[in-house]
Amino acid sequence: MSLDHYTYRVTWSAEDAAHVGLCAELASLSWLAPTPEKALSGIRAVVADVVKDLRASGELVPDTIAERRYSGELRVRIPPLVHRQLALQAAEEGVSLNRLASAKLAA
Repeated sequence: MSLDHYTYRVTWSAEDAAHVGLCAELASLSWLAPTPEKALSGIRAVVADVVKDLRASGELVPDTIAERRYSGELRVRIPPLVHRQLALQAAEEGVSLNRLASAKLAA
């Protein structure tokens, strides 16, 4: 697994008046910097250090989101009334409940 395969993001923090580098797989980590480029290079360096430490101590290193396998199945609990309304809408549109729910989630 390459550290380049982790999911990095840079956003602005008004509270800190700085750009924040984040890594989705290691959500507790962040890096503040004056520019987006420095925030990205900073979080990448922090991730590299943390992954190195995790490996050295024999701890689990998180898989990258991009390399995880997804089944395409998702169980969601909803109130019975919502279930009924969705089933009715699916029937009226002539589609399966699964197709209707998938389209709503994707929107």
